[in-house]
Amino acid sequence: MRTFFLAAALGLITLFVQQGDPNITAKYAIGEIKSIDSAAKQLTIQTDAGSTVTVSLSDKTTYKKLAPGEKSLTNATDVAVTDLAEGDRVMAQGTVAADQKSVPALRIIVMTKGDLAKKAEAERLEWRRRGILGVITALKPESKEITISNRTMAGTQAVVIPVSDKTDMRRYAPDSIKFADAKPSSFGELKVGDQLRALGDRAPEDPLHFNPQKVVTGSFRTVGGVVTAIDPATGEIKINELEKKHPLTVVVKHDSVLRRFPSEMGMMGGLGRGPGGPGGGAPGAGAPGGQAAQGGGQTRPQGGSPGAGGPGGPRPGGGFNINDMLERLPVISIADVKVGDTIIVSSTQGVDPTRITAISLVTGADTLLAMLAPRPQAGQAPNPAAGLGGSGISFGIGLP
Repeated sequence: MRTFFLAAALGLITLFVQQGDPNITAKYAIGEIKSIDSAAKQLTIQTDAGSTVTVSLSDKTTYKKLAPGEKSLTNATDVAVTDLAEGDRVMAQGTVAADQKSVPALRIIVMTKGDLAKKAEAERLEWRRRGILGVITALKPESKEITISNRTMAGTQAVVIPVSDKTDMRRYAPDSIKFADAKPSSFGELKVGDQLRALGDRAPEDPLHFNPQKVVTGSFRTVGGVVTAIDPATGEIKINELEKKHPLTVVVKHDSVLRRFPSEMGMMGGLGRGPGGPGGGAPGAGAPGGQAAQGGGQTRPQGGSPGAGGPGGPRPGGGFNINDMLERLPVISIADVKVGDTIIVSSTQGVDPTRITAISLVTGADTLLAMLAPRPQAGQAPNPAAGLGGSGISFGIGLP
């Protein structure tokens, strides 16, 4: 009897979890095609929340192809079941079973994997061309102005970003690592120290003002450490944190982006540094935003007066944005990370401080940290963690 009640309770829990999936309703299920069984006339799809649904097909099922971004079926085209492929995203319309694990489809609406990839690449290019990335250093609630620190190889600049009710604002949830999962947000949720990525245009009259259409923010944790163990099967990397010397577990998921910083980058002439760190300038010039930023003012970039360079291209004062450089490094897999490597990891602030889920990870980072760190005083030993403090590295927010 006890076993019966336990099984019933587990069944209710499973049903409750399934019913909490926003991609499953009484009339449809939305997900990515994981398998196609032509003989059985079935599809297996997986929702964004991880639920698995079996979709039954029949001679009465109709098929429509829709371009990504379309909001209605006006421009949909007729396709056949043979046009479906694994990786395509579908809406299976029909009466969903009570346990939400199956649906006999009356109509399948498909967005193909290829079309989705093209749209995603176009969006990434747009965010690179018209985007800006930095760390929030000041907030003005009365005027809804955000000041961010934007680090270039020539120094640090402060950029003012005014938002309005028309600005599409989104925010990463704790332990979330996907750009697409960012939730609707507001100015009131912002905090100094948050990372910010915005899509828009610099003001023609002042390149240190940025007019946004979309803003994505999040509270991120950036740490550096030396790899002590790697388990590719579980996607876990053990490190000794550089700053606090604590052991830390880095969880690498499917959506985590891993890159390698080539050692030869440190020998490039454009990455030389003066007495104050990268790009020269006075000692301490690398602090994000400068002191003036705390009052909402502007800090001019080191190395010259502001120019007309747009986001993603030449920056005011010369040089280029270090975060843009990091995003252009070659992508690797967890198999390419080795014990003894120095890595930098960005993640959202999670529940367990000893475990972080990687949004972005850069290995070979000892060269990068050495470039970013200020020169030690005479007789002072080099501090490998010094390159993280005030470095302006803000690669937690990915691209679409």
